[in-house]
Amino acid sequence: MRALATPSLLAATVATGLMAGLFAAFSYAVMPGLRRSDDRTFVTAMQQINKAILNGWFMTCFSGAIAAIGLAAAALWTRGDRRAFAFVVAALVLYLAMFVITAAVNVPLNDKLAAAGRPDRIRDIASVRQQFEPGWVAWNIVRAVVSTGAFGCLAWALVLHGRSSH
Repeated sequence: MRALATPSLLAATVATGLMAGLFAAFSYAVMPGLRRSDDRTFVTAMQQINKAILNGWFMTCFSGAIAAIGLAAAALWTRGDRRAFAFVVAALVLYLAMFVITAAVNVPLNDKLAAAGRPDRIRDIASVRQQFEPGWVAWNIVRAVVSTGAFGCLAWALVLHGRSSH
């Protein structure tokens, strides 16, 4: 278990950083760009993004980060590296908050958007967009902030772990 401390902490940091980057990119580039589009373009784009994102790369990072953070915490605890362990636990709490937000808010909104049907057949597409966009965008910003916090905690844990390994 002790030998897994560094590789699991590094894997957790990379996976969490990739997720934080994804949510941040949606916050400062994708959604502001889509905000400028018409309703049909917006709904079509989001429906297609929501389909495309469910792939092995996304799922490996999204779910794998939890496993890697948990493994890093166990390995650091076993090693007696309490300072790094504390930051990994903080990262786990933040990452789990992002996971819960995703499952409780963003995924149900994605599902509701998909259930609206093909954009060319939606009667009141402006209403569909209005029911989706404000909440999804706001909660995505929260996901970006908490996952970035988790990433920062893991980066600092790597620094502390590196100092204690000498």
